[in-house]
Amino acid sequence: MKAFYSDRFVLPLPAGHRFPMQKYYLLRERVQAELPAVKLDEAPVAADSELACVHAADYIERVAKGALDAREQREIGFPWSPEMVERARRSVGATIAACHAARQSRFAMNLAGGTHHSYAPHGAAVAARALQAEALQRGECECAPYIAIADLDVHQGNRTAAIFQDDPSVFTLSLHGTSNYPFRKELSDLDVALPDGCGDDAYAEVLSEALSTMFERFESAMLIYLAGADPHVDDRLGRLALSVDGLARCDSLVFSAAAGRNLPVAITVAGGYGRDIDVTVDIHLQTIRLAAVAFGARRDSAHPIHCVRRNSFETV
Repeated sequence: MKAFYSDRFVLPLPAGHRFPMQKYYLLRERVQAELPAVKLDEAPVAADSELACVHAADYIERVAKGALDAREQREIGFPWSPEMVERARRSVGATIAACHAARQSRFAMNLAGGTHHSYAPHGAAVAARALQAEALQRGECECAPYIAIADLDVHQGNRTAAIFQDDPSVFTLSLHGTSNYPFRKELSDLDVALPDGCGDDAYAEVLSEALSTMFERFESAMLIYLAGADPHVDDRLGRLALSVDGLARCDSLVFSAAAGRNLPVAITVAGGYGRDIDVTVDIHLQTIRLAAVAFGARRDSAHPIHCVRRNSFETV
């Protein structure tokens, strides 16, 4: 069981910035101390060729050189710095590495986080595209293998949805707050918009239905799971009302659905802006523990990448 981290690469943020950068090294330290079965590796750097699976070459170059215009920089959400570029590459590299590791050991984890909003490199999107390209190069299938992305961050994964809109090889599922950022939503293959104050039982019910719908309509070769801590009741930005136990229930539903279909799962920690950062770290650690329970008892050889058929999308 592998987890990839990049907390050595910290980008400088202005005083008072809400992004909880410290949660990444706190999570890695907890994994190291409490989950000895998880092998920790530093995240590799995503290569330009991998980023180019999603992004235009001129955009990659302008990000690297700090030559973005004001709008593009705002959409990233962080001030430009060489450290920002390095961390972005490592974060994407961690998701790609987790996808490869999941094929060997059933699941793997990206502790480096990532972004599903900005126009900078999207870890899940780049990883999906890179995995497809590599499978085609190896001759594992004649068309791009099909990959499902389940996004349980409280904010819609708008850019992931936009990248894969009308793409028959990737299915995007997003559960998110209806009145939360982004206020202009993109169209995922399956969107489930939740009201403020949604609690454990209501969330679990719609998640179970959404997972069933996704796997009825789309037979995937791999699942990429964005495990958000921000639906928690004490999250500063979340607006939903899930308990820690409720979030565990959600993780278990995702893992049970994947394990029952013999799918490898690459997990990446997603949003978490809790008033108590230790609770946010607890939630992310809980996700890893539950994945180890769901997948740790089985040791299959490399999971084949195959091609399947996909159906149409809808919004709930």
